[in-house]
Amino acid sequence: MPIKLFIMDVDGVLTDGGMYYSENGDELKKFNTRDGKGIELLRNVGIKTAIITSENTSIVKRRGEKIKIDYIYQGIINKIEIIEELSTRLQIKFNEMAYIGDDINDVEVLNKVGFSACPNDAMELNKKCVKFICSLRGGEGCVREFIDKIILK
Repeated sequence: MPIKLFIMDVDGVLTDGGMYYSENGDELKKFNTRDGKGIELLRNVGIKTAIITSENTSIVKRRGEKIKIDYIYQGIINKIEIIEELSTRLQIKFNEMAYIGDDINDVEVLNKVGFSACPNDAMELNKKCVKFICSLRGGEGCVREFIDKIILK
């Protein structure tokens, strides 16, 4: 079944998982432009995109808006509730969803969707339950690598 919704975590997936702070106390995150281009490629073939993250920052909101993510959910503890809500709202089955996540709070979703992945530096628990382990690390283009795997299947 073709993928209709591509969902991703942020810290450790779209970023390297580091928390950077300036002298003024500003929080910074580094994103990879290749991942942004991958989101554009998904949009070009009609695949919707979503971010689900436990963090709640204006940085993620700005990045998500810049790369035109369709659905941005922040401050989420129970990610499975969000994918169930998206499934109902968009009339998309779980096996038509792809998800990439790197840590324990992603495992339930990784086990539920049709195509799951994790960055190369994800936790062992994630590596054991996904269908695809990226060769790239979080923040280094692993999202684009997973997108290419979906689009170029």
